[in-house]
Amino acid sequence: MHTNRSLGLPSGREALLAAGFVVGVNALGALPAFLFGSETDWIDRPWFYPPEILFPIVWTLLFSLLGLALYRVWKRGLRRRDVRVAFGVFAGQFALNILWTPVFFGLQRPDLGLLVILALWVGIVGTIVAFDRVDRVAAALVVPYLVWVSFAAVLNYAIYAA
Repeated sequence: MHTNRSLGLPSGREALLAAGFVVGVNALGALPAFLFGSETDWIDRPWFYPPEILFPIVWTLLFSLLGLALYRVWKRGLRRRDVRVAFGVFAGQFALNILWTPVFFGLQRPDLGLLVILALWVGIVGTIVAFDRVDRVAAALVVPYLVWVSFAAVLNYAIYAA
């Protein structure tokens, strides 16, 4: 792999592949909001509800980190069993991430959204463990996602309990 020696970043073809993973994860991650919306007028917002502008900024950053993490795992080679397992665990948790938006916003069901986000949290922990077996940096790139989803789960609960 060719890298930019000063930053340790991939260059050339590898940089394009990494960018493809980042764009792909962002596109898939944003799709539910485009299809089902993310209207919040129906929500009784708790005191710690962040400003609306924060959500797209944070999700773009997190999806970009996930794309980089997935790229780092992929470049280890899909012939390796641990890489295939990591991809499978990632796909499972990402499917739950995608499911949460239509459940929470589309159906306006914070109760079911809470169940989905708790399963998602477990899936993210599993992703970190699976990625760590392949690439420690990739696992570390997923940690901010776990932190944000933990906050989102608390927020989801507060909305449900209101």
